[in-house]
Amino acid sequence: MDNPVVDRPDQSRFELAIGDELALAYYRIEGDRIVLTHTEVPQALSGQGVGSRLAKGVFERIRASGRKVVPRCSFMAGWVSRHPEYNDIFDG
Repeated sequence: MDNPVVDRPDQSRFELAIGDELALAYYRIEGDRIVLTHTEVPQALSGQGVGSRLAKGVFERIRASGRKVVPRCSFMAGWVSRHPEYNDIFDG
């Protein structure tokens, strides 16, 4: 389970592939900020930590991009609130 989170800017989302399933984090760009708007984890993957793996990958990709993140999605907002190591890229 070492699949990377992939950015799909043409679809405004990050993806984490697990087998034939995709966990998704949708976003929009606002200047130098990425606003996370919605997260989806397929029911088949529920309870397996896939959402947390997606979140960690998303925040790492955002950090690497040099942008700030605004988590409007309740899942992502809750996740980042429990991970202060990402405070440096948190905005809002």
